[in-house]
Amino acid sequence: MEPANLLIIMSDQHNPRMMGSSGHPLAQTPNMARLAERGVRFSSAYCNSPLCVPCRASFMTGRYVHEIGYWDNATAYDGRVPGWGHALRERGIPVESIGKLHFRNETDDTGFDRQTLPMHILDGVGQIWGSVRDPLPVRAGGEKMLNEAGPGLSGYNRFDLAVTEATRDWLGQRGAQAVAGADQPPWVLYVGLVAPHFPLIVPEEFFNLYPLDELPHPSGHPDDGYEHHPWVKAFLDVRPGVDDHPEERRKVAMAAYFGLCTFLDHNVGRILAALEEAGLEESTRVIYCSDHGDLVGSRGHWGKALHYEDSVAIPWITAGPGIPEGQVCHTPISLVDLYPTIFDGVGEKLNEEEQRDLPGRSTFEIAASEDDPERTVFSEYHAYGSPSASYMLRRGRYKYIYYVGYEPELFDLEADAEELENLAAKPEHAELVAGFERELRAMLDPEAVDARAKADQAALVEAFGGVELASRSGTLNETPAPAVTLASDAG
Repeated sequence: MEPANLLIIMSDQHNPRMMGSSGHPLAQTPNMARLAERGVRFSSAYCNSPLCVPCRASFMTGRYVHEIGYWDNATAYDGRVPGWGHALRERGIPVESIGKLHFRNETDDTGFDRQTLPMHILDGVGQIWGSVRDPLPVRAGGEKMLNEAGPGLSGYNRFDLAVTEATRDWLGQRGAQAVAGADQPPWVLYVGLVAPHFPLIVPEEFFNLYPLDELPHPSGHPDDGYEHHPWVKAFLDVRPGVDDHPEERRKVAMAAYFGLCTFLDHNVGRILAALEEAGLEESTRVIYCSDHGDLVGSRGHWGKALHYEDSVAIPWITAGPGIPEGQVCHTPISLVDLYPTIFDGVGEKLNEEEQRDLPGRSTFEIAASEDDPERTVFSEYHAYGSPSASYMLRRGRYKYIYYVGYEPELFDLEADAEELENLAAKPEHAELVAGFERELRAMLDPEAVDARAKADQAALVEAFGGVELASRSGTLNETPAPAVTLASDAG
């Protein structure tokens, strides 16, 4: 592609169903809809691990978690494996970030020339308790997520407002430089917003957009007789209390999540407006995506970590010069595709050695090609609550989930979008299941990778002081937001 600037906006925990452009009847996300109208929305986009920290390491390096060893929320990206930021800097392309990155710390060289308002794991340590895998520690306090849900102004809300203002200022300054005729190479700006990640607290104006009596009942809920897969049950058993609430409290939490999606959209809109006001819209490509999704009460779970669509699928919209308008691309993609996408977006080429180490492909190329629904995407999970590794392959209409030591799951996403009927044990699907397993084993040895992840985590736990200390250490829920000062604070 011709060189252009690249603006990447990444949210946190945005279920891709919760967008107006995805067809949701309630979700109010008009700015994302306008972005999709002037670009391409990918209907089958996925993360490569449904958890913040390992997924972001995969995103930065363009490689799978099992290749790079950033397994969980206590093994954060530190630049040890070079990423796209390092490679772009070597080519003279400015690379900056504003907002949440969720790496180890600000001082590691993770490929950015400058980090503004960076947010990383707490004290460079994160969730040590999540590295304890044998036995899995039972964590109290899961009820907090829904207990605190409702209207208000959280530290995360304040942080997103500050990140939005800093981004608007940054774009204004770049626009002024362009007007002044400064000779500049294309730049890459990564913007990390936190919404709709819990806490499920959102300013009242957004909460009130979603009357409780209009909200849907979550699919696959145990109250309706749904039975969890044994691996999933083991996962949920060590986080008791998360969904043990009256229906009214669940509705409040859902309204807050929807409100956070609209609050996120509001901030995305303000950033895109600043891009236009700065005169940079015609020279800048934009990518909006998220690091993973959220089940929002589906299957009696709030949060992520499972390989069902609500958790592992992500929104992905791209627009700008040279990108088709008003198109929906159905080719499956994943966050490892961002590395070559970023290079393509600024008009750079990967050399043979770089390309050989990367499983991804430029999504700009994918969007310009005919849909390829048979393309396979891959995700894996080795973190908190998991009795063993979980792996996902999505190809065509089917999704296959392999659990080490447990029976697999197979879903027909066209006939069963909510993934309520496991087809894996049906004789008529035996050949399909066997084929997926062969494909998985051609990529990796699932049992050996599971053992390696657990060994690395056990060594980390031992270095921290042992299982007993580690099991009660680290942030229980969300990483605290950095303190920020807003213009409204002066009043």
